[in-house]
Amino acid sequence: MRLKIFLPTEMFLDEEVRKVVGEGAGGSFCLLPRHIDYVTALAPGILSYESGGGGEKFLAVNRGILVKQGEAVLVATRLAQAGVLGELEDEVRKMILQEDEKEKMARSAAAGMEANFVRGMLEFGRSG
Repeated sequence: MRLKIFLPTEMFLDEEVRKVVGEGAGGSFCLLPRHIDYVTALAPGILSYESGGGGEKFLAVNRGILVKQGEAVLVATRLAQAGVLGELEDEVRKMILQEDEKEKMARSAAAGMEANFVRGMLEFGRSG
């Protein structure tokens, strides 16, 4: 199989692999060359693959989409980092914390917009 990982600005990886293992929205999965086509949303976590020359390699990925079609496995993600398994687990924790912080900021901004809208409607009602 051919594993290609795309970041927003570049191709991160293009390698011949024997196996891909990861965590999707429905749980863990393992892809081998003769498996049926497959699509999943990736959860923040570790994506591992066995290279064509043997040996398992690990990547931390921050969400994304994985598509297996025939002999191609394509991954689109915002962030990927290669490394040693123990260090990558720490990186995944950081990714999850950053995502949580971004979500909190977005919720706070939305709440502020809602409050301003309600204030504006109340003022409009008083003046009309």
